[in-house]
Amino acid sequence: MSSDQMQPFQGGPIPQQVAFDRREMSVIMSLYGRMVAAGEWRDYGISCLRDLAVFSIFRRTAEHPLYRIEKQPRLRNRQGLYSVVGMDGQILKRGSDLKAVLRVLERKLIRAVK
Repeated sequence: MSSDQMQPFQGGPIPQQVAFDRREMSVIMSLYGRMVAAGEWRDYGISCLRDLAVFSIFRRTAEHPLYRIEKQPRLRNRQGLYSVVGMDGQILKRGSDLKAVLRVLERKLIRAVK
């Protein structure tokens, strides 16, 4: 790749586009499937942008997302690579371990099943 497509970042190049890898998608889709089965979530969207990747979760397709799971490589040495953002834009949880960050949403699954 040419130098204008890749930029140096913490000892390695940053891809032109940030995306969730297979392991990350497996963790996210596992939670998503459980929430769909509980009747809480109905649709999702994925955006892969230059600075971040976003997995948006919807109750209905035409609405604003209930939650956004974001991956921002530039924040991995600061607040953490992953964050869960609520409908109002408030960051609910942030960290470098995706499973730990998603626990904030799993609590909602426990309430939905009761």
